[in-house]
Formats: sequence, C-alpha cells, structure tokens
Amino acid sequence: MSPWAWVGLAVPLAALLAIIIVGAVSGEPGSAIEAELAPGFTLPTSVGGSESLDEILAQGDALLYFSMGVGCDGCFTQIPEAAAGLQERGLQLVPVMVDRPDTVSREAARFGITMPILIDETREVSEAYGMLGVYGHGDRPSHSFALVRADGTVAWVKHYATMFVPLDQLLADIGEA
Repeated sequence: MSPWAWVGLAVPLAALLAIIIVGAVSGEPGSAIEAELAPGFTLPTSVGGSESLDEILAQGDALLYFSMGVGCDGCFTQIPEAAAGLQERGLQLVPVMVDRPDTVSREAARFGITMPILIDETREVSEAYGMLGVYGHGDRPSHSFALVRADGTVAWVKHYATMFVPLDQLLADIGEA
C-alpha cells in the first residue's frame, strides 16, 4: 500500500476519533442545566387544569419525564411503573408530553393511567430543559429525565435511546444525584 493510501485512510479515521472524543467530553444534551435553577413553567394537564413547577416542588423532589408521547407505547407503559417505584423513594414522577391534551388523555386511558400528564404543545419547556433534538427527534423529546430538587435545582439529567427504561436501571442511574 502506498504512503498516500495510508494518509487517505488515516485522515477520515482521525476525524471520526475527534468527533467521538468531542462528543464524550462535551457531555450529554441537557446536562448543561445540571446544578442550575430549573426553568419555571405552568402547563396544562391531560386531565384538565394546569400545574406549575412551584406547585409540583411544594410536594418535594420531582423527576420530570419528557417522552415522545403518543405513538410510543413504551413511553406510556413507563409511567405507572416508574411512578410507583419512585414514590417509594420519596420522588414524584411528572410526565411531560408535547401532543394535544385530548390525544394524550385517550392514550393515557388506554394504558389505565389516571395521573396528570403535563402538556407542552409549544415545546418551550422541553426546549428550556434541553430535551429536544436528542437521538434524531428534533421536534419532540426522546425518552429523557430531569431530577429537580424541592429547592428548584436540577440535580440530574439523562437521555435514553430506548423507549422504556426498567425501574431498577432508572434508579441506579439516578443514584445519589
């Protein structure tokens, strides 16, 4: 193989390696808000009315769960399992979806979900938390979480490439955040 052939092979490999390293060092999307004050919001819910972040945090720490929503059965299946397991550990699950309230309500009923799901149709809250544009989903969240402490600080952010995260994995990932 000629020296120029090696250069032709080495340059693209070096570029790929640089991209991987920059991605690893730059952190996960949304992680820039960790240790920052959580963006405030008031959103309508799937069951009527609205809820604000302040109202939610008055009840204690909250795990905001931003998901793809309608069309993702795993996203809905996640809600009751995670809510029960997190409640045992003193955390409240707060699901957030970007679909229309009536559509979310129908899907929630199909899965037996009675808890309110926050509706972020404008995607402003999802954007503020860095939940858009992850894993190829430019217009909606993927399967992402933000742990917000009762004092309003974001303690942890995680995005998953899968549409269902087993509770034991979710709890392990939250760890001591």
